[in-house]
Amino acid sequence: MNKTPPLRAIQAFEAFGRRGSMTAAATELGVSVGAVSQQIRKAEEALEVRLLERRGRSVALTALGRVYHAAVSLGFDQIRAAQDIIDRAQSANTLTISCLPSLASKWIGPQLLDWQIAHPGATVRLVGAETEPRLDTEGVDFRISYGEKYRDFNHYIELFTDWVVPACSPALLARHPVRKPADILDLPLLSIEWARDHRSPPSWTEWAASIGAMYQKASGEVAFSLSSAAIDAATNGRGVVLAQLSMAAEDIASGRLIVPFNQRLKLSQAYFLAWDRAALEKPFGPELRAWIVSNSKRMGAALMAS
Repeated sequence: MNKTPPLRAIQAFEAFGRRGSMTAAATELGVSVGAVSQQIRKAEEALEVRLLERRGRSVALTALGRVYHAAVSLGFDQIRAAQDIIDRAQSANTLTISCLPSLASKWIGPQLLDWQIAHPGATVRLVGAETEPRLDTEGVDFRISYGEKYRDFNHYIELFTDWVVPACSPALLARHPVRKPADILDLPLLSIEWARDHRSPPSWTEWAASIGAMYQKASGEVAFSLSSAAIDAATNGRGVVLAQLSMAAEDIASGRLIVPFNQRLKLSQAYFLAWDRAALEKPFGPELRAWIVSNSKRMGAALMAS
């Protein structure tokens, strides 16, 4: 009956499979090439299978070796990820923000650069992620998300409720002039359908109803799971998007996007900020939270007034 190899033997085998040579594995582990080879032999003896085979002057994984390496690599990847979390958490001046990807690229990301210039001693790490992190175990200080996901957190505050408005490139509008809001429904339309974890923003069917028109989704339309991708497609002249004003404000201000008719719809739920209590004990933690909240409130007020 085969048994589990010693941990050092598995570590040597995993390093060899990942690095591709005995020399590279030995350098990474800080041991000799002979020590790596010896540990891999111990793994083979315990498993009672050949993990390596010689091919000319080189050594490679056998078929079983590749299968075993794929499995053990998962565990070592998790260990390395855990170490990364510890390393980041031990960096007192590093603040990690997890944010929905479209908000990260279209809203907070560009503005965050200005905040960091004003706080040169702070290091901020912005992570775009759809799934909600465990703030207490994943090394994340702040999370910006949407809807009822706030229930996953102990400390949170509502930021703003966004609006959508039809927007397209000037080039598209020049090719297809519109005289009334309903004419937009005859143009190429870009849809946004978020993942099942979030209630999607207002659809073209809802927008059509808001102007007293009928709309039936046609075959061949393109739907995006990321709002930012749909906005980018619109700026490239590929169609009209129901763009969230928080994400499209810069494109609209610069003229890359045009709003033919300011017929807008409000999202059904709000964005929120959650935080780990320990984040407020870090340098710049309270300042970053206050900036996110105040920036959001200003934008929310601007959305209501526009």
